[in-house]
Amino acid sequence: MIRVQVITTDWRWTAVRALAAFVFGALTLLMPGITLGALLILFGAYALIDGVLALVAAFTVGRALGWHAVWLGVMGLAGAGAGLVTFFWPAITALALLYVIAAWAVVTGVFEIAAAISLRKEVRHEWFLVLSGVLSILLAGLLVFAPVAGALAITWAIGWYALFVSGVLAARAWRLRKLHSQTLPGFLGAPSGA
Repeated sequence: MIRVQVITTDWRWTAVRALAAFVFGALTLLMPGITLGALLILFGAYALIDGVLALVAAFTVGRALGWHAVWLGVMGLAGAGAGLVTFFWPAITALALLYVIAAWAVVTGVFEIAAAISLRKEVRHEWFLVLSGVLSILLAGLLVFAPVAGALAITWAIGWYALFVSGVLAARAWRLRKLHSQTLPGFLGAPSGA
């Protein structure tokens, strides 16, 4: 019961990550004429924010989650790293930066799927994480295998990906919040029916 309670305490960080993904996706889609360089800078800001939020969530849940906290931390490091590369290495070519984004998407996708597998006994409906992980890996494949598909096509793909992931994260945050409120009475020692 304590493990479930700790898992659900990060619902707020998941909700903030959903908001960041939504803002990034909306800005990307509302500015379709954005240059690839501007898009990559915008993505760098999103990856940095998402990475920092994932790291905060990993440290918030701490040791109680074991490998889940480690996976969340690695996802956070990958996101923060991708964001920092974007800002501190501006001379990098757009193609190389697309590969950085693809690497971030693969790491994020693999660790989201791994986290879903490790949490399947504690939290129901963790298929949201699997779906988000699969989307990340598909985005990475698009960026690696069709990097010259055109700035507009890449902008649309990244924008829609971010909006869909924001929905997945928002649904996950809502479920974690609901589970948190259901387990809180039992966690505090009160009867669960009270």
